[in-house]
Amino acid sequence: MTARVVAQGTFDLLHPGHVHYLEEAAAMGEALHVIVARRDNVTHKESPVLSNRQRRDMVAALDAVDDARVGHPTDIFAPIEEIEPDVIALGYDQHHDADAIEAALRERGLDCDVRRASARDPAYEDELLSTGAIIDRILAERA
Repeated sequence: MTARVVAQGTFDLLHPGHVHYLEEAAAMGEALHVIVARRDNVTHKESPVLSNRQRRDMVAALDAVDDARVGHPTDIFAPIEEIEPDVIALGYDQHHDADAIEAALRERGLDCDVRRASARDPAYEDELLSTGAIIDRILAERA
């Protein structure tokens, strides 16, 4: 049986931090499925700049990703039920509570590990590893 891994996120303005997270998630199994958060469902930070489809298309283009899809409009666990992953990989800075996710998965009859990816330090002085930092630099330099 192929070990399936699910990673999820907003993935607005892809940057090296996203690539690191997805490569690390891919290394946790044999097939990486990525769920891209719908713009309407992003409530913990500013809404994405890019459309759902564009963000999904960019994530799907990465070598580490075997499948990318936009999340469900109302039930964040619906795609996970379809994929039936062995592992859910969380980003090092994602706001999700791993224990709460595991409990919700158990309630739905899903048995999978929840793991957190590591952080990535900048490789050089001005490398930006956050969408917010990229947007801030654009605004500062284009003002």
